[in-house]
Amino acid sequence: MASIARTTLLVAATFLEHTAAAAAFPDQVSQGALVRTIVNPHAKVRVAGHTLRVGPGGEIVFGVGRDEQGPVTIDITERDGQRERVAIPVTTRDFPVERIEGAPPKTVEPPPDIAERIKREQARVVAARNRDDARTDFTQAFAWPVDGRISGRFGNQRVYVVDGKDVPKSPHSGMDIAAAQGTPVKAPAPGIVTFADPDLYLTGGTVLLDHGHGVSSNFLHLSRIDVKVGQRIEQGQVIGAVGMTGRATGPHLHWGMNWFDVRVDPLLLLEPAH
Repeated sequence: MASIARTTLLVAATFLEHTAAAAAFPDQVSQGALVRTIVNPHAKVRVAGHTLRVGPGGEIVFGVGRDEQGPVTIDITERDGQRERVAIPVTTRDFPVERIEGAPPKTVEPPPDIAERIKREQARVVAARNRDDARTDFTQAFAWPVDGRISGRFGNQRVYVVDGKDVPKSPHSGMDIAAAQGTPVKAPAPGIVTFADPDLYLTGGTVLLDHGHGVSSNFLHLSRIDVKVGQRIEQGQVIGAVGMTGRATGPHLHWGMNWFDVRVDPLLLLEPAH
């Protein structure tokens, strides 16, 4: 895990330091990585069928999914028409299975009316994730939103135990950090609040912070929300408090990150200090 994190941080360092016109891509990327780098500001770049927004300094970003086998193919077209294709190998990760006991049965296997509510709420969240703002807040080094023990890791397969029966669910979409109820949650990087709701069925108090170019952070199970949609947030600003609202068995912060609909691992953006 540490070597993967260092590889990702080297990409980030390249992003902040590299100013030449030529593109700079890593030799390999990990499943769940957020890749940030620099290209010619006038270039057109496509990854996985998606045309990337290129920042004024050539900043680009894209995500590598949990199950991506690779290689990730990047197509670059320069202003003079010259084309280049870069194929980056993907390193695979071993995602263990987590068994979760104690979750309320109705949140694991909700009745039809609740399932419809969940569908409506998730549609609102997905809409907020589809923004493609020109801001380049994602270029900043990300910080821990709370201090605590990592109690759940990105990508792990979750199996809920209900009345002695295993109920497999989707892989874990972020990282859980165990912390006391009411602990302040701070923005790991700057951004704009695009979603804030204190009472989603599965995720409880939920905030989305958009970092630009399709990159967003989500903070779940909050006991308190201190921000509003449309508000500009700086790194380190308190956005809410740790809780156990929604489907949670104890107080913790779930921090997830997306590049549009691709879920990425926040841990890979952090210094390996925990």
